[in-house]
Amino acid sequence: MHLSFIGGKYDVIVIGAGHAGCEAALATARMGCNTLLLTINLDMVAFLPCNPSLGGPAKGHVIREVDALGGQMGKNIDQTYIQMRMLNTGKGPAVQALRAQADKFLYSKNMKETLERTENLTLRQAMVEDFIVEDGVCKGVITQSGAIYEGKAVVLTTGTYLRGKVIVGELMYESGPNNQQPSIKLSDSLKRLGFELARFKTGTPPRIHRDSIDFSKTEIQPGDENPKFFSYETTEEPPWEQMPCWLTYTSTETHEIILENLHRAPMFSGAIEGTGARYCPSIEDKVVRFSDKPRHQIFLEPEGRETAEYYVQGLSTSMPEEVQLRLLRSVPGLEKAKLMRTGYAIEYDVIIPTQLWPTLETKLVKNLYTAGQINGTSGYEEAAAQGIIAGINAACRVLDREEVVLSRSDGYIGVLIDDLVTKGTNEPYRLLTSRAEYRLLLRHDNADLRLTEIGYKVGLISEERYQKFLKKKQMIEDEIKRLEETKVKPTPEVQSMLEQAGTAPLQNAVALASLLRRPQVHYNMIEQLSPPPELLPPEVKEQVEIQLKYAGYIEKQLLQVEKMQKMEKKRIPSDIDYNDVKGLASEARQKLSEIRPISIGQASRISGVNPSDISILLVYLEHYNRVVATRGS
Repeated sequence: MHLSFIGGKYDVIVIGAGHAGCEAALATARMGCNTLLLTINLDMVAFLPCNPSLGGPAKGHVIREVDALGGQMGKNIDQTYIQMRMLNTGKGPAVQALRAQADKFLYSKNMKETLERTENLTLRQAMVEDFIVEDGVCKGVITQSGAIYEGKAVVLTTGTYLRGKVIVGELMYESGPNNQQPSIKLSDSLKRLGFELARFKTGTPPRIHRDSIDFSKTEIQPGDENPKFFSYETTEEPPWEQMPCWLTYTSTETHEIILENLHRAPMFSGAIEGTGARYCPSIEDKVVRFSDKPRHQIFLEPEGRETAEYYVQGLSTSMPEEVQLRLLRSVPGLEKAKLMRTGYAIEYDVIIPTQLWPTLETKLVKNLYTAGQINGTSGYEEAAAQGIIAGINAACRVLDREEVVLSRSDGYIGVLIDDLVTKGTNEPYRLLTSRAEYRLLLRHDNADLRLTEIGYKVGLISEERYQKFLKKKQMIEDEIKRLEETKVKPTPEVQSMLEQAGTAPLQNAVALASLLRRPQVHYNMIEQLSPPPELLPPEVKEQVEIQLKYAGYIEKQLLQVEKMQKMEKKRIPSDIDYNDVKGLASEARQKLSEIRPISIGQASRISGVNPSDISILLVYLEHYNRVVATRGS
């Protein structure tokens, strides 16, 4: 046993410096809390152990939301990307999403430098093994070396390190990602505190040497010529050239090798007990589940400018090493592939997320917050989103301010956290655009309009940025008003333009706004007909067009949100005993007692709670509130 010693006193202690930990620590430090960020290895800060890319559908939206709240991920990828692409440009604005290839090493280096430069933030290498908990309140942590750090709030973000176990074919060993040390004792500490843990799994593909790829047999996937950025503060393009990715496919031979070796696949031999991510299956899983498909896409992605390693996206596997090599060489373009790192599966412990409040504080232990993969999610973006919310709320607790809970209509971050704490998850949770019922409101282009206000209120958005935002908002409103009030007559110039666009001519004078609502008409045409009084930036024009074009649908969704908000406003007291509520179905009673929803809105989304249970609960609450009010008077 080590001799214990006092390592220091802090406002907030963050455990783990992955994507969740970095956002949490930066948020608390920027809000003025003296913050300690502890991590097993300082060389792995904001590391990308799996694919070297960020963004994509729903995930790109989240990075924008983190940025609008004042987080770092968007700025960091804008400074370190090697490729930027807008996906789904042929579809509507709700599903368009930005995706970037990251320079893996530069991304990590950049984030570490940001942490090192931040005031109120101490970055330290240490392994946390236990919590200090008195009377159900977390008061600090104890590290492997015996250092005791006292803290008013603790944010736990251990990712895939918690009792991590790497599996490659018959080989198994305790490890974090990328052969890092795992955190073993912390799991026992959580169990001792009464937390229920589950076992999840994720996987990663092999990495191969660039010079061993025959690119002539693959299709080039270049970045956008005029890239957009994730952060609202990034204004200019970096001075470097983008790097392409390359597309190839599995072959019949690939599938045969997998089927011949299934008995050696840990996925199917029972060696893996953890549940894997549905939306990111291993290649052996894909071949078995989609046996009718003759081939699957494989993307070859560079890991950075200064390395020859390429990531074989789509070939995630835990097959034995020699089988992996055969698999690689059965793919067109990879016949001479040189393996640099073997693909592996990793199992790790997670907390069942229904043990959390929507603020991400645990219900069992006060002032202890959890964020990232430990809450059962997968993905860097999902982790960063939880990190910034847990950080904001830990700081609010220390500073005695009102906590922040984002609703499902505020952002994908709201959808993510609500799904986790209300429904839980029995597999690694990944955000998809289909998880959001208000997709048309939660677009990647309007994240700033939705969340900057909140970021400014908590103190993460600077005055200068806030003023710029208010100006942009005003410009949008003024231009929409101008287009609604300005009429255009059926002049020859107008008719010729409409004819060229392939839409019907005008019969009489109409407002410019109603002209813009036509699918064939775009803002640049309107601008030619009637230029605005001042030159508008492209992002303002984009907003004006989207908001007017989709006005009918947006209105509909806003009415739905209004209904939902009424339910959210009906708060449920935290001390309510559901056994006292007569008439509840036994499943509903059990679920309500376990999840302890904070509002009727949240209660109605719990699986197993029916509309009749909600009606009973509403009647009970009315009576309950009357009794409380009478007591008070």
